[in-house]
Formats: sequence, structure tokens, C-alpha cells
Amino acid sequence: MKTPHIFIFFGKSGSGKGTQAELLKTELEGMGRTVIYIETGQLMRDFVASGDGYLQKRTNDIIGAGGLMPIFFPTYLWAKILVEKYTGSEDIIFDGVSRRIEEAPVIDAALDFLNLEHRSVIHIDVSDKWVIDRLTSRGRTDDSLSGIEKRLAWYLENVVPVLAYFESRKAYRFFEIDGEQSIEDVHADIMKELTA
Repeated sequence: MKTPHIFIFFGKSGSGKGTQAELLKTELEGMGRTVIYIETGQLMRDFVASGDGYLQKRTNDIIGAGGLMPIFFPTYLWAKILVEKYTGSEDIIFDGVSRRIEEAPVIDAALDFLNLEHRSVIHIDVSDKWVIDRLTSRGRTDDSLSGIEKRLAWYLENVVPVLAYFESRKAYRFFEIDGEQSIEDVHADIMKELTA
């Protein structure tokens, strides 16, 4: 049985972390490995689309208003995937998980319970200016300057402490990757670090 590896991606809005997570998934599958890919935002959207019950409507209202779901809910969504799909041999890629400091120990507990020792945190590092330039050039209505600045401030307040938490934990290998490069170069740097 292949030893499972865990990869947790972090990055500001527009950093390309989702793209890099998908590229890593493709790379791993090309090596004959089986991958469980957990993207919290997509899980939330799938839940909203799954029916018209009270919880779906409540979730949709909160997300639509730009609010935050209580921590138990994203935790429930990703934990449910692990409970239903993890068999003891798959690699797991997390994208958009543990975006508040209260969630970080929950990830620890889950990985400890599953006896998963090979844990890598991949932080796609980009400057605020780079994010603003990239997102405003897309021309999307939700990419107003004030909206982007609000997301960056939220990241600084909530996600940066999570990064510090994982970087300080001996159980995790922590990689800082320069995201202000081409997609191909960022991916190459990730693979170089992971296979070093």
C-alpha cells in the first residue's frame, strides 16, 4: 500500500492556489496515485444546489450576503468526505480548509485520527498589489477594489495566524512558494520542493 500524503493549500484570493491544487492532483494521478480533492468553496456550492431545504436556503443567504458560515459547517462538509471516501490509501488535497485559527486544531485531530503522518502545507505567496492588479484586470463585478481590499484584510486577520500555526507544528512540512510567476513555474517550484 502506498503511504498517503496530505497537501493543504493556502493563498490569497487570486493567488492561483486552486489551479495549483488541481495541477498537483493531475501530477499525482499521473504517478498512479489515488487522490481525494477537497475544496471547501465547491462543497458549499454543491450543498446549496443539493436541494431547497432550510439549511440550503440558510447557507445560500449567508454566502450571498458575504457572511461567514459557522466553523462547524465547513468542518462537517470536509469531514463527511473523509468519512465516506477515505480508505487508508488515498492522498488528500485540501483547498480552502482551515481558514480560521479555530479550525486548525480540527485538521490536526482529523489527521491524527486517520494516522496520517506525511503532511505538507503549501502557501502560494503573492503581494497585495499583485492580487489587486490581477483581480481588477479580470473585470468581474465582484472584483471591485473595495471588495478585494476587504478580502485581503480578512486574509491578514484570519488566515495568516493559521499559516503561523501550521509553520510552527513539527508534524507539517511548510513550503512558501513564490506565486508571482507563470502557472507552470509555480507548479515546477511546488514539485521541486515536494520531491526534495
